Amino acid sequence: MTPRVTIRIDFSSQQQLGHGKIKLLEMIDTHGSISSAARALGMSYRRAWLLMDEVNSMFEMSVLETQLGGKGGGHARVTEFGHKLIGLYREMERDTSRRFADEITDLAAKLRPLPVESE
Repeated sequence: MTPRVTIRIDFSSQQQLGHGKIKLLEMIDTHGSISSAARALGMSYRRAWLLMDEVNSMFEMSVLETQLGGKGGGHARVTEFGHKLIGLYREMERDTSRRFADEITDLAAKLRPLPVESE
């Protein structure tokens, strides 16, 4: 497995932003609904909704706009600010990966092998 950098930003003990919330936002953008994104990520709708409510409450501007379900089901749309947030987060990951690529490779070379699991 190739090492990869993920970032978690702790704005406070109750305001944290990391890989999982960003991935969920990206999946909502792709699928157009919280429930479809949750299914694609293997999580419950409730968990996904709570995570997005947490992110939406974290910032002065909304990252996600939702429309209640009905006959056709509900919809969710990532806002312009949400897209900027995703882009900035992914840029920080890329920049960190590039900046520390040699160090990460050196550390990976020093890892102990994982034990082989028997069947």
